[in-house]
Amino acid sequence: MTSRRRRRQAAAQRRHERNQEAARASGLRIAEEVDRLTYTRQQAAEALGISLATLDRRVVPVIATVETEWGRRLIPVFELERYLAERTKPSRAARRPGKRAGRKASVPPDLVKRIRAEHARGNSLGEIARRLNADRVPTAQGGRQWWPSTVRNVLARSSSPESSPSDAAIRRRGHA
Repeated sequence: MTSRRRRRQAAAQRRHERNQEAARASGLRIAEEVDRLTYTRQQAAEALGISLATLDRRVVPVIATVETEWGRRLIPVFELERYLAERTKPSRAARRPGKRAGRKASVPPDLVKRIRAEHARGNSLGEIARRLNADRVPTAQGGRQWWPSTVRNVLARSSSPESSPSDAAIRRRGHA
């Protein structure tokens, strides 16, 4: 190696050491290993799944960016992660831990027994629905009235594996 090359390398090493000392003095951390330090605006927009115009209008004004000497604006990864963490909302299920979404679990067991008993006696689905309406029995969902299809669904859902052949026919055909 030539002496001129050695002098250049030594000068570069001194500059590098001075820069590291200045960085430490200013409170910056020196990373041992870096996967990605910054995003370009285009990369940040792709990472967020938004357009570049939306990034410039809505995101860049509220995060710290790095402006390079050559006029390029870079977005530090930790700033983008902070921005996302501040705006991430918990799922609906996490917000309402006590309530289960959707319909109520089922029809009360005593009502299922009544419907199955009437069906076993040979009453049609329509007759069972009319009797439940006449007795003002509320549906499981609080509906106004019972329909033959609702009675059929109660029978189909309440069928056990050792159910009768007529119950299997209800499930297959969809009616009695």
